[in-house]
Amino acid sequence: MTQHPSSTQAIPEVSAIPRHVAIIMDGNGRWASKRMMPRVAGHSEGLGAVRKIVEESHRSGVEYLTIFAFSSENWRRPPEEVGFLMKLFLKSLKGEIARLAENDICLRIIGDLSRFDSAIQDMVQFSEEKTAGCKKLTLTVAANYGGRWDILQAMRRCLEVNPNLKPEQVTEELLQPHLSMAYAPEPDLFIRTGGEQRVSNFLLWQLAYTELYFTDILWPAFDELELRKAFDWFSQRERRFGRTSNQLASQVMSDAV
Repeated sequence: MTQHPSSTQAIPEVSAIPRHVAIIMDGNGRWASKRMMPRVAGHSEGLGAVRKIVEESHRSGVEYLTIFAFSSENWRRPPEEVGFLMKLFLKSLKGEIARLAENDICLRIIGDLSRFDSAIQDMVQFSEEKTAGCKKLTLTVAANYGGRWDILQAMRRCLEVNPNLKPEQVTEELLQPHLSMAYAPEPDLFIRTGGEQRVSNFLLWQLAYTELYFTDILWPAFDELELRKAFDWFSQRERRFGRTSNQLASQVMSDAV
């Protein structure tokens, strides 16, 4: 597996279209409540938005798309809503996997899957195997995932592989291969819909130098046009990675020579 460079250790390549987009799909319940519908109706409608964004990302040349489907803290929600989300997750895997494979989209699921029932775990395994050879876009679904959990499980795995590891020997390079998303570069663009402005324990390690885009649009209403707005905003960002604007300008001039 290719190990992608850390943004704190090396300067990543930048482009107008983000290579990796990470999204917190917030606002499903509020979208439904505004329409006097049960909260679960918003989650069903949100699935349609996922399809649109996957397709637009595919067309736009995004290589990695990561969506936060269910956090490790979402188990605190009402039991009937959690139950519905589990059924929707299983249904969406069954319904979408053939379409993903046909469009050369690789599906990866990250998170602590041990809490899901065997039907979901089996379907996750089948779906990942079915699309393992796809190359156009890698779609990652974070389910029962938390950024702190990710760092802790990576440290545990690192110690299992290196049982005699001393504290002074711990480095990013040693830990990074054990993170859930070691197969992908760090996100260039983070999008959160629904008006909240926080990362909510999502990809805490990986978002170190990611551009953060927040919108009031509720997730079911977030469509291709809204995604392009986010891309337009991203293309105007000055991604310095610790450098000064003058250094960036000098680099642009030297690259042009």
